[in-house]
Amino acid sequence: MRLAVAQIISSADTTANLELIRDFAGQAKDSGARLVVFPEATMRAFGHSLKDIAEPLDGPWASEVRRIAKDLDIVIVAGMFTPGKEGRVRNTLLVTGPGVDTSYDKVHLFDAFGFTESKTVDAGDAPVTFELDGVVFGLATCYDVRFPALFTANAYAGAQVNIVCASWGAGEGKAEQWDLLVRARALDSTAFVVACGQGDPETVGAGPAGAAPTGIGHSAVITPLGSPLVALGGKPELAVVDIDPATVEEVRAKLPVLANARRF
Repeated sequence: MRLAVAQIISSADTTANLELIRDFAGQAKDSGARLVVFPEATMRAFGHSLKDIAEPLDGPWASEVRRIAKDLDIVIVAGMFTPGKEGRVRNTLLVTGPGVDTSYDKVHLFDAFGFTESKTVDAGDAPVTFELDGVVFGLATCYDVRFPALFTANAYAGAQVNIVCASWGAGEGKAEQWDLLVRARALDSTAFVVACGQGDPETVGAGPAGAAPTGIGHSAVITPLGSPLVALGGKPELAVVDIDPATVEEVRAKLPVLANARRF
């Protein structure tokens, strides 16, 4: 399967961010990709109000993403915000395109490194997988990457590929942690990991938006044995890569960590 990773830098402007989706998804389609992954907070970058733009999955922003996916005949994964409980929002991944329409609400909220996502975001409560062309994909968002159980749960549910969409915060050692974590989650689940992060605003002459995690780039596609097929830098970029799902079964036959695991 050919897929694409769209390392963009979203802004506060939800309409402009739709144009980024249209542009990068069009490039992905022209490259022969069946699926294109955008980062967390594609709808609106962190550091701006989320409550005023959160909308249901059948709202105008999500509907336009569906229209783009339908027009291009490609599956799009993109981060948006949907209404949650008690005035909070949900940090949602929308997955839409030919034969696919689902969503995932981020389970693990980023109450770490001085940022308290739970003040404004309502946590999801269940893993989500979807199928495209016979390949099963699991979903995860940013801080989820620190929790192996979600990735192995997706694998036990059949996932051969785990998608991680992120807006990873900058800081000492954070890039190294991201690189380590996405490779470790591939080994935990013996699955491909497609890790798409927001690009680094400083690469386009913009500074970080206060304490908000705006992105550092370093998107990657990792093999089930933890080796990078693609590893990007900080600037906005589209990466296209071919993966062979048969590799997953070969690796799991040699390294049966899922079968051998004692589940407490």
